[in-house]
Amino acid sequence: MAKSASTPKTKSTAKKAKTTKKSKAANEKTQITNPNTGEVFAKDSIEGIIQRKLLALYTLQQIDTQIDKIRIIRGELPLEVQDLEDETEGLETRTNKYKQEIEDFKQKVSNLNNAIKESRELIKKYEAQQMNVRNNREYDSLSKEIEYQTLEIELNEKKIKELEAAIKQQEVMVETSSKQLEELKGDLEVKKKELDNIVADTEKEEELLLEKSKEQQKFIEERLLNAYLRIRKNAKNGLAVVPVERDACGGCFNKIPPQRQLDIQMYKKIIVCEYCGRILVDDEIAKSVDVEEIV
Repeated sequence: MAKSASTPKTKSTAKKAKTTKKSKAANEKTQITNPNTGEVFAKDSIEGIIQRKLLALYTLQQIDTQIDKIRIIRGELPLEVQDLEDETEGLETRTNKYKQEIEDFKQKVSNLNNAIKESRELIKKYEAQQMNVRNNREYDSLSKEIEYQTLEIELNEKKIKELEAAIKQQEVMVETSSKQLEELKGDLEVKKKELDNIVADTEKEEELLLEKSKEQQKFIEERLLNAYLRIRKNAKNGLAVVPVERDACGGCFNKIPPQRQLDIQMYKKIIVCEYCGRILVDDEIAKSVDVEEIV
């Protein structure tokens, strides 16, 4: 009888133990431990929500910082290449303009030469007509026409000389511009190769990080993300979320009062640096984010 009485007790104990394990596992899924103080609180509590937000923001910051580092490696090269491309394009346009002006001047010279030829032919015609005039009036009229055509020839010859001088001047400009253009194209080619080599070395890594950054942004509410992007844009070093290091802001390095540091560790709200406006996280959150694991 003693044996049969102990059996139900054993089953009940096992059932309770099983229930306890399930309850414990369920609690672990719905709880967060403050890594700084060891305090345990529910994920859906204010502290849990704030901690998750800060963790997501700091993770995004670390990814974006890696992207910034890659772009810093490129330095001013992209801007230098762009400036050289713009300068080359401008010089090509200017050189083509000089060449077009030369062609226009040559066409004008050709037209003036044709006009001179016509004037000389008219002079010959009028001189021939003078031999058959009937009175002085006709002779004087033809003489005036001959004089007019002679003046036209002189005027056109003067214009031709001016145009020929302008052509020579434009040809010098074309020669100078062409030499400058050749030098610029050489510099541009060198800079492009240098940039292409750097891009080739970092392109895949940058694309991966950009994709990671987009994915991480999905975990952050729009209002907070916009604030992060605004702070990051205004910060010289691109840091919008920084840890407290040696009792100071990790962005501007101004001292953070002890009470404010405690508030940061309590996760009651998102706290920003009163000096630079960056979002502050405690050292333990900073340590919990491993960039290598993220990438």
